Amino acid sequence: MSETIEFTNIMIITETKSIESGCLQVKNGKIIAISDHPIGGADSVIDGKGESWTLVPGFIDVHIHGADGYDVMDASNEALAGMADRLPEEGTTSFLATTMTQSKQNISRAVRTVGEYMKQQKAAGQAEILGVHLEGPFISQEKAGAQPLEHIVPSSIEQFAQWHEESGDNIRLVTLAPESQGGIDLIKYLSAKGIVASIGHSQATFDQVTEAVQAGARHVTHLYNQMSGLHHREPGIVGAAFLNEKLMVEMIVDHVHARPEAVQLAYHHTKADRTILITDAMRAKCLPEGTYDLGGQNVNVEGNEARLPDGTLAGSILTLEQAVSNMKQNNDISMEELVRMTSTNAANQLGIGHRKGIIAEGKDADLVILDENLSVVMTVCRGVVTHDHRRDTT
Repeated sequence: MSETIEFTNIMIITETKSIESGCLQVKNGKIIAISDHPIGGADSVIDGKGESWTLVPGFIDVHIHGADGYDVMDASNEALAGMADRLPEEGTTSFLATTMTQSKQNISRAVRTVGEYMKQQKAAGQAEILGVHLEGPFISQEKAGAQPLEHIVPSSIEQFAQWHEESGDNIRLVTLAPESQGGIDLIKYLSAKGIVASIGHSQATFDQVTEAVQAGARHVTHLYNQMSGLHHREPGIVGAAFLNEKLMVEMIVDHVHARPEAVQLAYHHTKADRTILITDAMRAKCLPEGTYDLGGQNVNVEGNEARLPDGTLAGSILTLEQAVSNMKQNNDISMEELVRMTSTNAANQLGIGHRKGIIAEGKDADLVILDENLSVVMTVCRGVVTHDHRRDTT
C-alpha cells in the first residue's frame, strides 16, 4: 500500500487560483486532495510553515539532449536512466529524449532504445520520459548549427515512419525545415498522426511558414536560433512566430542563445500562452568546464556556454531552474504565467494535459517546491520525493 504524503502550509498554484496557505495530498502517484486548510490522516507531512515556499507542477522539458555526462544519442539504458535520475534536481519531472542529426543507423538505435526504456521505466522516482523529440535530420544545410552537415537529408515520410515504428510509436515532436524537399508533405503526415511538427533549423520565408502552419505545423524550435530572422521586408520564421497564434514557441533563456532584450521582445508577442521554456541541454550540463562530445564533435564548455571549436553554439548547459529565474528576473511575470511556460503548455502541446501540466485532483503527482528565489527545494516525481535540497546538501 502506497503511503499518503501531505504538503501543508504552502502556496499552491492551481490552474484556476493560488491558495496562499494550502494543503495537498498525494497517494499512488496521483494528487488526491487539495484544500485551503489542513486535511490530516497522511502517513507523512511536509510542512512549509515559516518558509516562503510555492508548490507548482513539475517542469516538462520538451527539448533536451543530455545531462550529467549522458546523451540520448548514446543509445543506452544507462544514459537515459542517468538523465532521468539527475533532472529532478532542477525541477524537471518529465521530458522528451531529443535526438540530433546523425546517420540513419544511429538515429534508429537511439529511438529504439528510448522506446524500449519507456516500457520498463520505473513507475516513479525519476523524471519520466514522455517520448522522442526528433531534431533533424530533415533540416536546412544553411541553418544546421551544431547538427552535422553530412547527415542532413530531405524530409521523408517513409524514413520517418520507420523511425516511429522502431521507437514503439513514441516520437512526439519533430523539428524540420518546411522549405526542404518533402517538408510540407511530412508536416501533413505528422499532423494526421497527432505528432507535433515543429519549424526549426530552417531558412523558411514568412510565406513558407504560413504554408507550413496551414499544413499542420504548430511549434517553433528554439526561437531565434538557426532560423530566418526578422527583416522588415521578409519577417521570416521569427516574424511568423510573433504573429501566428497557432504556433507554440520554444525559448532557451540562458542569456547566451538570446540576450534578455530579445527574450523580452519575443515574450511581448507570444506571452505565457504561447511560450515553452526549454534547455536544449547537452551532456556537459551538471559537469565542470572542459571538452565534451556532441554527435562526434568536440564541444568546448566555458562559463555558461557550449560551443564547437569554430564558435558555433552547440546546445546549452542550462537548467530549467535557471531558465525560470532568468525569465522572472527580466520580465514582469506572475507565478501562474511561469507555470504555463514550464509545464502546462508543454503538456497540452504533447496531448498529455489530462494527466500532467497543472495541479489538480487526479493528475500525476509531479510537483516542485520553489523558495522565494525560485530555487528548487524539493521535487516529487509521480508521488515519490525524488530530490530534497535540504537533505541532499546536508
